[in-house]
Amino acid sequence: MATFTTTTVMSSQSNNLSLHKLKINPKTQSNIVTINVGGRIFQTTDQTLAQAGPESLFSQLSELNQLVPHFIDRDPDLFSILLSLLRTGNLPSKAKSYDLQDLIEESKFYKIESLLVNSLSNPSQFDPFNLQKTVILPLNSRDTASAITATPHGSLHVSHGSKITSFDWSLQKKSTALTQFTAIDSMLAISPNLVAVGATDFSGLQILDLEKKGLVLETLNWENVTKSGSTVQAIGSSNDLLFTSFESSRRNSNSILVYDLKTLSPVTEMGHYEIFGADLDSAIPATKLKWVESYNVVMASGSHSGPSGVLGNVKFWDIRSGCVVWEFKEKVDCFSDVTVSDNLSSIFKVGVNSGEVFYADLRKLGSEGNYSWVCLGDERKVRNVRKEGVGCKIEAHGNQVFCSRGGDIELWSEVVMDSSKKREEGLPERVFRKNLMGRVKDMAGSRVTNLAFGGDRMFVAWKDQQSVEVWQSSVMGS
Repeated sequence: MATFTTTTVMSSQSNNLSLHKLKINPKTQSNIVTINVGGRIFQTTDQTLAQAGPESLFSQLSELNQLVPHFIDRDPDLFSILLSLLRTGNLPSKAKSYDLQDLIEESKFYKIESLLVNSLSNPSQFDPFNLQKTVILPLNSRDTASAITATPHGSLHVSHGSKITSFDWSLQKKSTALTQFTAIDSMLAISPNLVAVGATDFSGLQILDLEKKGLVLETLNWENVTKSGSTVQAIGSSNDLLFTSFESSRRNSNSILVYDLKTLSPVTEMGHYEIFGADLDSAIPATKLKWVESYNVVMASGSHSGPSGVLGNVKFWDIRSGCVVWEFKEKVDCFSDVTVSDNLSSIFKVGVNSGEVFYADLRKLGSEGNYSWVCLGDERKVRNVRKEGVGCKIEAHGNQVFCSRGGDIELWSEVVMDSSKKREEGLPERVFRKNLMGRVKDMAGSRVTNLAFGGDRMFVAWKDQQSVEVWQSSVMGS
């Protein structure tokens, strides 16, 4: 067992240091702290130790008698790494030669794991142009991933069949929980241990504690007019709210419910549609929900495939009024997938016919009738009968947009243009450039089914693959 004590003499070396320190004026050197870790002497300052936070053992060191070296019976080499982390906020390059799990355990002993997390899996370190495939996470199951969700610092939850497999932020620990679902279609991480899950063939939204083997903490249901069950079509969230798209089991009504994320109590209801006759627009439930903080709206999108092709709509709901502020009615080249970027103030889609990426500037949607898409690729494919965009996925993260096309993943970024070049609307001309992140040739034609982002990582799930790829833009000690 590790010990944490103070002593005046630990070795001839520590004794000399201690006697030398006693001769120094304590008023001028009162912020210097001497620490003996496993027989090695370290000196630092109160200010450095304070970076660890008030709950850490480092903070306790700064409060003890500074004229006496403090002894800690731990590994001095690992202590040196963590002390460098306190001094600079980053791990030194020599940390690469140490086992990550050893560093994690040591950080837990000193109660500074959060600092290690920030250093190794900080969202601010996400570099989209430097992403490299670093590891493949096996699911140990015959089922492929149906939904994936990540936390801000890079822990990951993967649903496959009736199970959810979770990986901690270090990707070193894995656990699997069995759920009541036969298959999970929607999943959202609320915290490293809590997820909201739902399915299109199982009634209710469940809040699960994965640390307790998938314990159901709460089941949320929508009470529709016909008193039938309510299946989950999509889940989204803001910092404070949880959004859920429900459809009645009879498929004759749908709604979007808003809950308080902390208490899970209902806040409001939006987009409640009772379907009568052939009212196709009302019959389309939202299958994707995205919060747009800058505009205080929720993007809700859904589509329907019929004899006349794929039809859909994209609506932006104002939480306060419960009204639609903008709406796109998709008829010509409906979206295979759609997303919204708060950073770029734009909505992006990949056309189901063309397979091309389109965008619309949210800053222009206040103008009456100005709801047109701008094609970033070959617009001649818009009426393509081969439907090249089927199965394509698109997600926005930071200032970039990621789009899958078969075995390719495209990275779209905005090119800063001369502000003097303006269109008639008075806004600067916008240009987006495509970068190809690379084809996975050993996938034998497989396509991307899910994209998720957390920390400095991108997670990719593929059709017919019992694993999830991790693409990372930084490594330990870089």
